[in-house]
Amino acid sequence: MTFKLPDSAELKRLAAELNLAVDDNKAEKLLEYMQPIAEGYEFIDRCDDELPVSAYSGRDYYYPEGGENPYGAWLLKCNIKGAATGPLLGTKVAVKDNIFVADLPLTNGSDVLAGLVADFDATVVDRLLNAGAEIVGKTACEYLCLSGGSATSTNGIVQNPRKPGYSTGGSSSGSAALVATGEVDMALGTDQGGSVRIPASWTGVVGMKATRGVVPFSGGVPIEASIEHIGPLTDTVADNARYLEVMAGSGEGDRPDYTGRLEQGAAGLKIAVVKEGFGWPSSAPAVDRCVSAAASHFASLGATVEEISIPDHLTGPAVWGGVVTDGLWQTLKLNGVGFNHDDVYSPAMSAAMRNWTLRKSDMPINAALILLLGRYLEKYEGRYYARSKNLVRKLRASYDRPLQGYDLLLLPTTVATAAQNPQSLDNASDDQVMETAFGNTLNTCQFNATGHPAISIPCAQVDGLPVGLMLVGRYHAEQTIYRAAHAFEQSTDWRTS
Repeated sequence: MTFKLPDSAELKRLAAELNLAVDDNKAEKLLEYMQPIAEGYEFIDRCDDELPVSAYSGRDYYYPEGGENPYGAWLLKCNIKGAATGPLLGTKVAVKDNIFVADLPLTNGSDVLAGLVADFDATVVDRLLNAGAEIVGKTACEYLCLSGGSATSTNGIVQNPRKPGYSTGGSSSGSAALVATGEVDMALGTDQGGSVRIPASWTGVVGMKATRGVVPFSGGVPIEASIEHIGPLTDTVADNARYLEVMAGSGEGDRPDYTGRLEQGAAGLKIAVVKEGFGWPSSAPAVDRCVSAAASHFASLGATVEEISIPDHLTGPAVWGGVVTDGLWQTLKLNGVGFNHDDVYSPAMSAAMRNWTLRKSDMPINAALILLLGRYLEKYEGRYYARSKNLVRKLRASYDRPLQGYDLLLLPTTVATAAQNPQSLDNASDDQVMETAFGNTLNTCQFNATGHPAISIPCAQVDGLPVGLMLVGRYHAEQTIYRAAHAFEQSTDWRTS
């Protein structure tokens, strides 16, 4: 598709839609004035797209089946070796299937992108390869990454390795499952409402959403630019910090230090337990008890632990929802590439998304709800997006105020342990899908809206299912979060708590 100026009739039709008075003479005059601008678009058509080119080959892949994929966590397997030296040499990394790996398929958990092959490596993928990591596959994720459960992907249900038959949480469902099995050293997830931290909580692994902007999102499939993060899922806190050091910053010469203070312990830290993170109507009392006990454990490690109240936390999901619904709809209208970000734009993605409404099968109820609501909200002309963005400032301030006196906030990551998965995609009830799709974001989505860094670590288990504890810090306080999380991890075993 190349640029072509409208003719006089089309220009007059467009003018009428905009309530502009344009007759034949004015239309011809306007077209004359537009000609130099058209030449600019014709120049753009002739230019190359200037996409990143990877130095690493070996892009063959296959789709594992049966015993090679017992939990449904893999989308595909590959073997892309990175640099011959580096801090991650010898480590195996899996990449969530809404993150670009050049020459590999990308589905974003749906049939909407059938046939799409990524046309470049995401920035984080390139950084991991440069650090010596080996990319060993793409992981299953939820339909358009819109669910906090693990039963909406068109690739199939992802089972929890800790207790098969139960959900991993989502939308980074396959990534969390593969870390929990030990098949990979780290898996990349994306977190736009909790999608790294939720599956970390339900599978008993460590998931970090860093401060907004710390990890480049370039090469991730966008939902809404202001809430998006890419984060690592690992077995331990120390590994998580090590991978984030490679992923973060503006380049190799700007690598932060997240591991340097891991051994300092929790003594001297001030931790605020957020009252409103407990006792939601859907909260499991056992989860609240476990996280409260974990807070007391921090006190035994020498931290000051006090309960505080942040009432705005309870309305945070509404504020986040006002941002994400309008934002997603506008992104989809723009062929899935979005506007107003400095990331690399993918021509392949844009082409794959053309006429996307004509190329999909039935979608899960949660995705249908968001898309229909997004389309309906057009009648309000951005009113609720704008008002929600204004309320984000108030929400951010509600956390910033206590963080002036405390180092960290503490609350449950998810308000309950993993829900049961349906037997199959075909018999997944709408109620089951909806319960995990949005019910899991009650304590997580606020920090996507505000941009604060937050980690989920396992702190206990109930009936064989992990319980996640979330620590939230000031902007760019990842080092403090890791310090506290490591102290907790090294002083207790969540499997026996």
